[in-house]
Amino acid sequence: MTPQLEQLLRSILSQPTAPFRERHVIRVVSEALSAAKVPFFSDPVGNIIVGVRSKAEYLKCIQTNSSEPLRIFVAHMDHPGFHGVSWQSQDLLSVKWHGGSPTQHLTGAKVWLASELGWVGTGIMTAGKLIASGRAIDTATIRVDAQIISQGHNPKNLYGGFSFRAPVWEEAGILYTKAADDLVGTFAIVCLAIELWKKKPRKAIPFLGILTRAEEVGFIGAVGHFELGWLNKARRPFFMVSLETSRTLPGAEIGKGPVIRLGDRTTVFDSGALRVFTTIATQEMAGKFQRRIMDGGTCEATAATAYGYSSIGISVPLGNYHNQGFEGGPDCNAPMGPAPEFVHRDDIFGLLELCRLLLKSKLPWSEPWKDFVLGMKKEFRAARTLLSSGP
Repeated sequence: MTPQLEQLLRSILSQPTAPFRERHVIRVVSEALSAAKVPFFSDPVGNIIVGVRSKAEYLKCIQTNSSEPLRIFVAHMDHPGFHGVSWQSQDLLSVKWHGGSPTQHLTGAKVWLASELGWVGTGIMTAGKLIASGRAIDTATIRVDAQIISQGHNPKNLYGGFSFRAPVWEEAGILYTKAADDLVGTFAIVCLAIELWKKKPRKAIPFLGILTRAEEVGFIGAVGHFELGWLNKARRPFFMVSLETSRTLPGAEIGKGPVIRLGDRTTVFDSGALRVFTTIATQEMAGKFQRRIMDGGTCEATAATAYGYSSIGISVPLGNYHNQGFEGGPDCNAPMGPAPEFVHRDDIFGLLELCRLLLKSKLPWSEPWKDFVLGMKKEFRAARTLLSSGP
């Protein structure tokens, strides 16, 4: 990874973000894409569409007469966090939580706070009430530091999440951060686009990126984009590629490579596309990737599948999913309490390599099972003598 891309990765991971509060990630992404002269624009929902400059160019791209399927890479720019609601007192802020979270050892946990202008300070969670299922925070109170009090913020302009020693730091190839899910996927799409637009001469690239908002609370950005109906006007084949940072599981372990995601907690993904993808990955990256149904959560590939779009997924294995101390480690003060998420640097590199492989031309997307069927037919022919000898 070049120093510039290394800086971009750390910059994206360092931005404050929460559902419906993605503006600082959007700013960094937009600056990086503009500097690399990669076209992009915002759709009516506020998602960032990478690879085209406007709705008109988007429609032209999906209506191009081509048998080469368009690969539409999707990742989200938010991470679970809270929104300010009201001041209970001069230094006590009532907040509403959005998305998953740790559920134990909340009292006394350190949090960060930001506004539309950037970081504003830190605070301490003094109490937290869980949703009815007990699986995440519903509401909480935050005692903010003196710096925030002096700034006189409107409570509704504040948002935040759990805070640790730094927004991002590295130990032995492991990146620890307040939010890897899904800022790693966001980085991968931006990095891939920058690489593609550097190529000269640059041919038509079967690539689009969609960086979505508010995934953590029901795929809001993705659903909003699908509801625009633009993809329903496609005249060329396409499939969605969800890039996620997903909870580590047996068979999807940190440091052993990115995971070709066969499905998630809700559904399996397109079997034909997965067949082609697995074949090329095995040829080019044998032993450097993993393959599993990642049922620790549900991703945007399921949302796309529900809308009738062919979908596959790639995941980077993630420690301490949604800042819950499943795996422990640095800055995790108690099991299942607040903890930094973490990923392995090599898994991020592997994710980028799998994305590059997906963009290879002339892969057998229209006949994904042809070689497999030919093998079965060969076995059948070889078995004719035995078939005729019995039963």
